[in-house]
Amino acid sequence: MLINFFRAIILYIVVLIVMRFMGKREIGQLQPFELAIAIMIADLASIPMTESGIPISSGIAAIMGLLVSHLVISLINIKSIKAREVICGKPRILIYRGKIDEKALIKERFTLNELQERLRDRNVTNISDVEYAILETSGQVTIIQKPNKRQTIPEDFGIMPEYEGLPYDLVVDGKIMEQNLKELGKDYNWLEKEVRKFGYMPEEALLVTIDGKGQFFCQKKSKKIH
Repeated sequence: MLINFFRAIILYIVVLIVMRFMGKREIGQLQPFELAIAIMIADLASIPMTESGIPISSGIAAIMGLLVSHLVISLINIKSIKAREVICGKPRILIYRGKIDEKALIKERFTLNELQERLRDRNVTNISDVEYAILETSGQVTIIQKPNKRQTIPEDFGIMPEYEGLPYDLVVDGKIMEQNLKELGKDYNWLEKEVRKFGYMPEEALLVTIDGKGQFFCQKKSKKIH
């Protein structure tokens, strides 16, 4: 019983490391070959996890083999456009200039109901509002609405918003983010001076952030309830 417990922990760590090396992707954004490898890794990990008679090294070796395969295929995808089309496929236009492409739906085995569902997922309830709908290789559907149906942006009114930049966390749950302070060219003394304006010390803050305009957001940690 205890052996299975430790075997599960080891395999979990191995799978976690392997998935980390595979990159940052949401499940819905995985390419077909990535999804296949992810499923196989799960199966390979479950066998030695439950069967104590199978050496754990066998499962780890097989998982590492899949990782190498994934890295090789990913490298081929980067280097060769033709190989990328074979392995991942090509995006297909389902709606072209406001007209549904029936042949494309048939080739992709995509029903009208599925297409309407994907549109609703993107808050598009009327198919007549769509100029283009593109089925990506990951299975996601990209929607481009007609110009008169798109959300307005400041550029439409000739307005140029001020640059906002990227907000930086300076304190998170009472811990000083030293690296972020260095990137801003600031030190703890500067941070203490700014946070004291809100009536407390940096170590007492739940969160302190600063945006590109130099505006602070500060919130004090609530008192611990014993």
